[in-house]
Amino acid sequence: MSDTAEDRGRCGDGTRAVRAGLPEPVKHEPTLPGPVFAAHFHLPGEVTGPYAYGRDDNPTWTLLERAIGELEAPGRDGAETLVFASGMAATSSVLFSQLRAGDAVVLPSDGYQVLPLVRAQLEAYGIEVRTAPTGGDAQLEALDGARLLWIESPANPGLDVCDIRRLVAAAHAQGALVAVDNTLATPLGQRPLELGADFSVASGTKQLTGHGDVLLGYVTGRDAEAMAAVRRWRKIAGAICGPMEAWLAHRSIATLQLRVERQNATALAVAKVLKERPEVSHLRYPGLPDDPSHKIASGQMRRYGCVVSFTLPTRARAERFLQALHLVEDATSFGGVRSTAERRRRWGGDDVPEGFIRMSVGAEDPEDLIADLLRALDESAE
Repeated sequence: MSDTAEDRGRCGDGTRAVRAGLPEPVKHEPTLPGPVFAAHFHLPGEVTGPYAYGRDDNPTWTLLERAIGELEAPGRDGAETLVFASGMAATSSVLFSQLRAGDAVVLPSDGYQVLPLVRAQLEAYGIEVRTAPTGGDAQLEALDGARLLWIESPANPGLDVCDIRRLVAAAHAQGALVAVDNTLATPLGQRPLELGADFSVASGTKQLTGHGDVLLGYVTGRDAEAMAAVRRWRKIAGAICGPMEAWLAHRSIATLQLRVERQNATALAVAKVLKERPEVSHLRYPGLPDDPSHKIASGQMRRYGCVVSFTLPTRARAERFLQALHLVEDATSFGGVRSTAERRRRWGGDDVPEGFIRMSVGAEDPEDLIADLLRALDESAE
C-alpha cells in the first residue's frame, strides 16, 4: 500500500498526525525506524548523498522534518522544515540568518520573555529593533522600512491576537519578510504559511510533543533561498537536536490531534468557569465568544490553544492558589498532558500584574481539573 505525503495532505488532522513523516513500508522493518545515532557516515569517494556528518543531517531528523512539514504545510510543494535543539535555536536561526547590520526588525512588545535578550544581541550587531503590541495590529505602525516582521499570535503570555493576513499583506507590500511564532497554536490550530507568512517558527517543546520531556524547535519556510540561509545558520551555530529527541518528538506527534482536542475543549470549559469567579480578572482565552481576540482568532485559527491566562488580586493570593492546587503543577512551559500554572512575574520578563497566572490545561478529566481549581480558589481566599 502506498501512503504518500500528498495522500496524507488530503486527510483529516488525526490521520495526518498519526501517519506524518512515515517512510514507505518495507517488509520486516519498523513502521517508524528507531533513532540513528551517528556522528559520521560511510563516505567513500565524492561527497554526494544526504548524510555525511552528524551536524549537517541525520535520517531521524529527516523523518521528523517531513512530519512537521506535512502538518504545517499540507499539500504545499516547496515548503521545507528544519529542526533545532530548542525553540530559541529556531527563533535565532531566522533572525540572525535573515538580518544584517543596518536592517530593521519589528518584534512584539508582549511576546515571549526571552525576546528582550534577543533584542539586545540584535542591537549589538547593528540591527534596529522596533517593538509594538500584538493587539490591535499595532505592529503595522512600526513597519516602515523594516526587513523582517516577527509576529507572535496568540501572544505569550497575554493571549492577544493580531490579524496575520493583514500584517503579512502590509509587510510584503514593503518588501519585508514575515515570521510567525506558531508555538501556542500548533499546526493544528493555525498554519501561518497558508496565511501568507514566509516562516512558521515554533518551540516543539510545548504542545507539539506534549509530554514535557523533549527540547525541540523548528522552522518551516516556503522560500528555498531563505531556508538555505536558515540551514547554513544551523550548521554554523551547531544548534542541532539529538536523534533521540527527534525520535521522541516524531513518536509524540502521532497523538497530537487527540491531545489538542482534549486540552482545547477543557481549556474552554476552564475559562468559562473562571469567568464566573469574582476574584478572577482580566481572563483571556481566544475561544471565549466575548474574548477581545475571538473574532480575529476565529478568522485564522481552527483551534484556540490550551493556555488560559487570568489575574488574581495580589501576589500573595496567586501564590496561595498555586500552592493549594493538587492536579496542576507549579511549573513553567505549557502544552503538556499534565496541567501546569505559574505566576509569570516571578521571572521578571513579562509586563503583567503580580497576580497574573498563565495556566496550561492538560489532559486530565475536565470535571476533576475544574473541581481542583475551584477548591484552590476557595482555600486561597483570605
